[in-house]
Amino acid sequence: MTTKLSSFCFLTHGLAAAGRISCEREHGASRRFFYLPSSRRLVSTSCKMRQQRGFDPSKRQEIKKGSPEPILSINSSVQGNSDEGSEPGNGSADMPSLESDVEKGTVEVNHADENTEKRDDIQIVEVTRRRSRPAKKKEENVIATTDDGQNLNNLSVPEVAKALSINKSGGEQISDGQFGELMTMIRNAEKNILRLDQARASALDELNKILSEKESLQGEINVLEMKLAETDDRIKTAAQEKVHVELLEEQLEKLRHEMISPPESDGYALALSKELETLKMENLSLRNDIEMLKSELESVKNTGERVVVLEEECSGLESSVKDLEFKLSASQEDVSNLSTLKTECTDLWAKVENLQLLLDRATKQAEQAVMVLQQNQDLRNMVDKIEESLKEANVYKESSEKIQQYNELMQHKVTLLEERLEKSDAEIFSYVKLYQESIKEFQETLESLKEESKKKSKDEPVDDMPWDYWSRLLLTVDGWLLEKKIVSNDADSLREMVWKKDRRIHDTYIDVKDKNERDAISAFLKLVSSPTSSGLYVVHIAAEMAPVAKVGGLGDVVAGLSKALQRRGHLVEIILPKYDCMKYDRVRDLRALDTVVESYFDGKLYKNKIWIGTVEGLPVHFIEPQHPSKFFWRGQFYGEQDDFRRFSYFSRAALELLLQSGKKPDIIHCHDWQTAFVAPLYWDLYAPKGLDSARICFTCHNFEYQGTASASELGSCGLDVNQLNRPDRMQDHSSGDRVNPVKGAIIFSNIVTTVSPTYAQEVRTSEGGKGLHSTLNLHSKKFIGILNGIDTDSWNPATDPFLKAQFNVKDLQGKQENKYALRKQLGLSSAESRRPLVGCITRLVPQKGVHLIRHAIYRTLELGGQFVLLGSSPVPHIQREFEGIEQQFKSHDHVRLLLKYDEALSHTIYAASDMFIIPSIFEPCGLTQMIAMRYGSIPIVRKTGGLNDSVFDIDDDTIPAQFQNGFSFLTADEQSFNHALERAFNHYKNDEDKWMRLIEKVMSIDFSWGSSATQYEELYTRSVARARSATNRM
Repeated sequence: MTTKLSSFCFLTHGLAAAGRISCEREHGASRRFFYLPSSRRLVSTSCKMRQQRGFDPSKRQEIKKGSPEPILSINSSVQGNSDEGSEPGNGSADMPSLESDVEKGTVEVNHADENTEKRDDIQIVEVTRRRSRPAKKKEENVIATTDDGQNLNNLSVPEVAKALSINKSGGEQISDGQFGELMTMIRNAEKNILRLDQARASALDELNKILSEKESLQGEINVLEMKLAETDDRIKTAAQEKVHVELLEEQLEKLRHEMISPPESDGYALALSKELETLKMENLSLRNDIEMLKSELESVKNTGERVVVLEEECSGLESSVKDLEFKLSASQEDVSNLSTLKTECTDLWAKVENLQLLLDRATKQAEQAVMVLQQNQDLRNMVDKIEESLKEANVYKESSEKIQQYNELMQHKVTLLEERLEKSDAEIFSYVKLYQESIKEFQETLESLKEESKKKSKDEPVDDMPWDYWSRLLLTVDGWLLEKKIVSNDADSLREMVWKKDRRIHDTYIDVKDKNERDAISAFLKLVSSPTSSGLYVVHIAAEMAPVAKVGGLGDVVAGLSKALQRRGHLVEIILPKYDCMKYDRVRDLRALDTVVESYFDGKLYKNKIWIGTVEGLPVHFIEPQHPSKFFWRGQFYGEQDDFRRFSYFSRAALELLLQSGKKPDIIHCHDWQTAFVAPLYWDLYAPKGLDSARICFTCHNFEYQGTASASELGSCGLDVNQLNRPDRMQDHSSGDRVNPVKGAIIFSNIVTTVSPTYAQEVRTSEGGKGLHSTLNLHSKKFIGILNGIDTDSWNPATDPFLKAQFNVKDLQGKQENKYALRKQLGLSSAESRRPLVGCITRLVPQKGVHLIRHAIYRTLELGGQFVLLGSSPVPHIQREFEGIEQQFKSHDHVRLLLKYDEALSHTIYAASDMFIIPSIFEPCGLTQMIAMRYGSIPIVRKTGGLNDSVFDIDDDTIPAQFQNGFSFLTADEQSFNHALERAFNHYKNDEDKWMRLIEKVMSIDFSWGSSATQYEELYTRSVARARSATNRM
């Protein structure tokens, strides 16, 4: 029964590591005490250790050292009979008392929850009592012991069982079932001990973390206190200055008062006289200064006259240069003609050489025949001599038989000689006949070659003339049509011949270039025919085109894509506004047509002057509005208050030019919001008028700029505001009374593109689409992202004229020379040639990650590198901030900021840099990373837009090794950027050979417009084919 109650106590209160089991013998009776703490108290303590981060180790030690009081005396609870003579085996006599005791104990246990507070108080009192013990007692570890002094923690299970089974007479034993239950409880207690140890260890770890956090917070608090102290000092200084200013103001008031009512004392008058003398002296010095300034002004005037003379000389030199350029162009045309003749001459010489071989053979045969003739002549002479001898022999014939025999012999010889002569005559005749046949064959071959050459010259295109030549010829035909000197059908036929580079129109142009215009037109009209072509006729209507009118990447795309399509055999034209600030020196053969094009705006018809010229081989039409607002005579491309009106006017005038010139393009390609008006204008107004051959392609280069305006302004260009200011048309998402040109272009265009695949996905989200994500998702079938290319002719380190030394992927020595030259030019240290140079060329706007650019300057210095920044900001506070940084590093050995844009310097920075950072917050495409790699500079970019489509991290194992070409990071913060920059520095410093292989890899990547132009060509072709198929079905 004792064992049963003991088991009950174990199950009720649990067993803990700090518990103590004690077995004692007292007055001959067996008493067993189990010192067990409350299980609820243990659970509570454990939970606190897990949950509270600021756990106090001293309190934990005190709790561990405190030994709880026994909560149940087993001896007193189970002592059923005091008669010492009772037998141990008479368990039945003790049963009633034992059962009542058990029931009593059971009741106490059942009411344990009701007495929780009481037990907790008892335990708290116990802990307090234990704390009051002497220090020596506190330092001792409370160890569970038996009455024999053994350590309970070191006891084996049999020993514990033996200790628990001892009684007064040694006769009462624990049953096997009860013993098993006791062993299970002991094992559970051991598990609880292990769990407590683990909890204690985790609590200590958390405590260490808290202490480290506390130290870091204390450091930040110290920094803040220092800043606060500095602020207090500044406030004190400001207060002192304020007091000083107040004192000065008081003195000023006193002086004013004295000036108003001066005293009548002689001293005051004397002071005034002295001041008057001083003023006179100052006045004299000022007069002297004025005289000096006048003399300097005279010298400046003389200098101005010299400048005027120099300008006149300069203008004379410029006219001479223009004459030389005209002569040079004429000589270039003559050279091109000579090259054509040289090619034909080369072919003829090859065939003449073949004929010469045949002639040589025939000549040899003729020589052989002549030799045979000479032999025959010799034989004839011999025969004549023989005949003479025969005549002489006939005289002596009768005199001798020997002479007769001799005559017979000679006669026989003569017969043989005659036979041989006949044979040789036959051979000579055959040789002569063969020679005559060879001469005839040669003449026939020569005639056929001449005819073939003439036919070839008529049928084959002229491929050796530059694109400038054909564009100039095309613009000449367009000018005649607009000036109504030829009809539309003839203009189409002549354009077709120019398009195909027909030799006939080339020859005609060469023949009539010195004649008057009437004879030239007459000669050209004789060539009119109606051939067909497999190419496409593409017209770009845009606000920019590099290099004549460039603000950003739009100008590069229009020029690069047009040249790539032109090389693929398509007819490409560009229509631009005629800005007053564009680079006119980059336009060849610029001239105004003798005609005007009228277009509608604000209820009136306004005239537009049309200019034509070629830009890098591309034919360009420039529209100059004759509008009183002088839309494109503002000194800048964008940024005017009436930009919406300016470009809606231009969009309609461009379509009017196509209509009135009779052009029938296959594709009209418009760009960004400035020419987005073309799409609704085309379908609503111009397709019904007959300009219906084209499909509309719209490219948005940056959805950040959408050109929204009041809906009423849309009516100025002739569009129906009521029909278009609807949610499913051009109405902007932000307001019901505003229209969005980009939205209208998306809806009305047949093809919609943007400048990279990743950016195309980003803008279809609410964050990236800037309100147009729903429209883009609705029209997703015609929306695609195509990565831009770069002009590899302009950006070519092997031929770049701006570089100190050209270089290529096989010879990188020039890159080091450019790095040295840039350091010298900017005043940077060249002491360590292997010190990495980090470059950055960008507009300093929030989109480009200016906070990361600023951080990169300082982090590059910490890593032991050099940093060069080229660019400026249209945002005033950003510009001021970087001007401050520029002053800070003005004379630094390793940092230089150039807050401007310099074309020549940009080429040098690309060539000299080892790394290039582009930490953009968002980047639709980005050309900087492509140009950097073209010049052997490794890009460090944020994974967004076109950067994600062109730069692949070399440490990313998921990317094939052949595509790894730079370093990238995802989050737009300093920590992520640091990781990418540090990895780049480690690769650069630790493995020079691998870095050189990386440079060779990135310089070999093809970033030209070839691939992008192919994708656009496929889009154009499919769209035109669908349109023609639909027309045929109708």
